[in-house]
Amino acid sequence: MPLSPWRLRLLIVSLLTVSFLGALDHTVVATSLATITGELGAVEQMSWVIVSYTLASTVLLPVLGKLADLVGARLIFLSSLALFLVASLFCGLAQDITQLAAARVAQGIGSAGLHLMPQTIVGEVASPRERPRVLALIGAAFPIAILVGPLAGGLITDAWGWRWVFWINIPVGMIALALAVVAVPHIAGRSGRRFDIAGAVVLGITVTAFVLAAGWASAGASGGGAPVLIAALVAIVGFASFIAIELRVSEPVVPLRHFANRTILVCIVLSTVIGVGLFSVVSYVPTYIQMAYRTTATVSGLVPIATVFGMLVSTLVTGSLASRTGRYRIFPIFGTIAAAVGLLVMALLPAGMPLWVPMLAMGLVGIGTGSFMNIIVAVAQSAAPRSDTGSVTATVSLVRQVGSTTATAIVGGLIGAGVTLGLPASLDAATLTPQAVSAASPAVQAQVAELYSSVLAPIFVGLALAYAVGIVAALLLPQGRLSDEYDAAPLTTAETAVA
Repeated sequence: MPLSPWRLRLLIVSLLTVSFLGALDHTVVATSLATITGELGAVEQMSWVIVSYTLASTVLLPVLGKLADLVGARLIFLSSLALFLVASLFCGLAQDITQLAAARVAQGIGSAGLHLMPQTIVGEVASPRERPRVLALIGAAFPIAILVGPLAGGLITDAWGWRWVFWINIPVGMIALALAVVAVPHIAGRSGRRFDIAGAVVLGITVTAFVLAAGWASAGASGGGAPVLIAALVAIVGFASFIAIELRVSEPVVPLRHFANRTILVCIVLSTVIGVGLFSVVSYVPTYIQMAYRTTATVSGLVPIATVFGMLVSTLVTGSLASRTGRYRIFPIFGTIAAAVGLLVMALLPAGMPLWVPMLAMGLVGIGTGSFMNIIVAVAQSAAPRSDTGSVTATVSLVRQVGSTTATAIVGGLIGAGVTLGLPASLDAATLTPQAVSAASPAVQAQVAELYSSVLAPIFVGLALAYAVGIVAALLLPQGRLSDEYDAAPLTTAETAVA
């Protein structure tokens, strides 16, 4: 369904607006979290505001992707946006943490559609050659949201109160909805096919159990190892059951044939590497910089900003290059090597280096990751039958989300355990803050800086190894060129990939 240049530009504006709205919500709420839970009297339940949202959005990705294939991406997109806006209203009206968590579940479901459907729609209306450029433009919403979200969240909370952090979505979302109704074309699904309800339910339970097991294991669950063991067993049994279900149904929620296609499999591996290698550690970098480099919170934010800015620039540049040339294999090869080098530099840095050094290193990680983050979505879509555009896009996104959530929990647990074991006796791990370290003697400050460097070094090495796996995967990606033809055959081998 090729579009005219004018219609395509209008569609890009619409999808970019919606993608930015979904990406911004998470970063804005994170800044206001302490105020929200404090006013609701539920500081000890703070994590539920985030967990309820992220789990719902992760679990629903494959469900929405398959529904888009069956009933059409436009319907799922508009429904997700409407649900997101209604849920935002109820989030702002919440009177206790239970109401807020329930509304955040609904908001997370809508957010999954806001994240997934723009990519799916691009896969339906753009030629394989156009997709990297268009996906790069839409994907720019994510790094921009990371850059402006924390500041916007703080300003809104201070000026109008935390409820407006959610309510601000409504006027912006209504504009986005009006644009979407006009710009998003009708995309025919395959109605009449039976949806894989059993597979969707089992996959949701499995993903939830897996993420909880990783989180509890890294944090040291109360009650011993029983919660971790139970969650892990549920995840194992659920995974086996899910495979059995998907092999039998006619319309699996995650078609296993994707994993038999070498191009799609490599893209799935590369997407997992991004979630594990970068997204898992970026939230811990500011604390590391504050402790190891003895900076203020404001200054420490320069390092993740360098990461995100590098990601933004490389996403736009490589997306344009891939669409101009049709070549795509070089970008994940370059990107995984660059990111691995950046993480190894972070591991080798001694405490007390000038701040521009870690900024450059993490900027290189961002450049490397951004150079293929959206391109692999376009390549996976081009390698799948057009009738599977939604499900293959959802699968690539799902593994990134699960990898990020799981690795984030593990990295956080390792940092917490390492710091607790090596902390000087004069400091209490339970109440450790950068302010407490700054008030300590210079000798203690030096000890803490060295401790954080020694704890984070092996973690950075481990994440560099994850990107090393990505290097191998990228080298196994078949050669090919993205076609200019809208109805081109899927890229399945090096031979059929060449236009």
